[in-house]
Amino acid sequence: MKLAFWWQETRASFWFLPALIVLDAVALAALLITLDFHFESNLAERWPLLFGAGADGARGLLSAVGGSMVTVAGVVFSITLVAIALTSSQYTSRVIRNFMSDHINQSVLGTFVGIFAYCLVVLRTIRGGDEGGFVPTLAVLGALILAFVGIGVLIYFIHYVSTSIQASSITASVARETLAAVDHLFPEALGDNPDAGSDDQYGRALAMQPWLAIPAQKTGYIETIESEQLLTLARAHATILRMERGIGDFVVAGTPLVSAIATESLKEAITAKLNALYVIGRQRTVEQDAAFGVRQIVDIAMKALSPGVNDTTTAIMCVDYLTAILVRLAPRRIAAAPGLDEGELRVIARGPSFGGLLAEAFDQIRQNAGGNVGVLLRMLGALETIATRTTDPHRRCELQQTAEQIGETAERTVASPHDRERLGERLARVR
Repeated sequence: MKLAFWWQETRASFWFLPALIVLDAVALAALLITLDFHFESNLAERWPLLFGAGADGARGLLSAVGGSMVTVAGVVFSITLVAIALTSSQYTSRVIRNFMSDHINQSVLGTFVGIFAYCLVVLRTIRGGDEGGFVPTLAVLGALILAFVGIGVLIYFIHYVSTSIQASSITASVARETLAAVDHLFPEALGDNPDAGSDDQYGRALAMQPWLAIPAQKTGYIETIESEQLLTLARAHATILRMERGIGDFVVAGTPLVSAIATESLKEAITAKLNALYVIGRQRTVEQDAAFGVRQIVDIAMKALSPGVNDTTTAIMCVDYLTAILVRLAPRRIAAAPGLDEGELRVIARGPSFGGLLAEAFDQIRQNAGGNVGVLLRMLGALETIATRTTDPHRRCELQQTAEQIGETAERTVASPHDRERLGERLARVR
């Protein structure tokens, strides 16, 4: 799990893909130079207009291409930083990671730096006059072709950045990432069984047991938990572990991370092992924490509803994408399953719930949308849509409670009798 997390973080970093592209460019240059050296051809004589440049001409071409590409790479990096700053101030700083991990941004930067590296390698091999006279014609032609590729990439990048900083693109990107996390984390259908949380189910039954708190050794957000290894550790020490913090929670060093039915000596023996099963970082990540994707969209809606921005259209769009996420969640089993070893309880898991995700999605938007008829109507429509995707009475009750809260907000903040009547009719339909 930790290796997979490391690989995921490495792929999302801003340097990894550009570094691979640079290595590929250097390898391509070496390949073409080798072909020119071992298969001496008379290409320059056959097509003098295409291959006929001498050593000085080839050096000039490569110098021009390489110098322009490294300059454009600096411009691309500057444009990316401006887009990040604009997005952070206008929407939310939590989507910066999405820009940094965007493979198109990484590929564009890698393309220009890769062409520069290619030109350096080829330029180093050119010999003229007393040096022996070697001009790798294929490699020089490759530099010319790559220069035109770079021009096309630059034009595409300008178009891509102008569209990617729009609210619709940012929100859709976050929603797409969150939906992928939902499909990965909650693949099982709810069925006819209630989705009761294991923490509540077993916590009361074992409340009188001698629980000992095992402290965290690091401060930060829990990004990943190796659940299988946690079960293996509990089995090996014949104890029961209860998660006190789940993925996405913030934990402070020295505060309880896990509780165990154990003695002091066992606590000392397993504290380091338990902490090693948790990846604690500086920020939440959506891959194992679907609630963080919801949080990002809510932040965008909150900024849109702020008095300084007052962008109702963006807020409604955020409600629509939150609806899509909750519609996907409504028929899924969400509560964390308890860790059982041949039917014997070993781990009391801690995870999200449908009610918690529903509140995460709509509570703060409702609280800040007072008087905004458009947003309140769209939220009621969202609840109606979500309710069609589940027959679980507990979840439908939670949807009903959220609808009543929206109705109360409308009654308290909407001044126009006509608008209150519209909201009342929609609420009645939802009921």
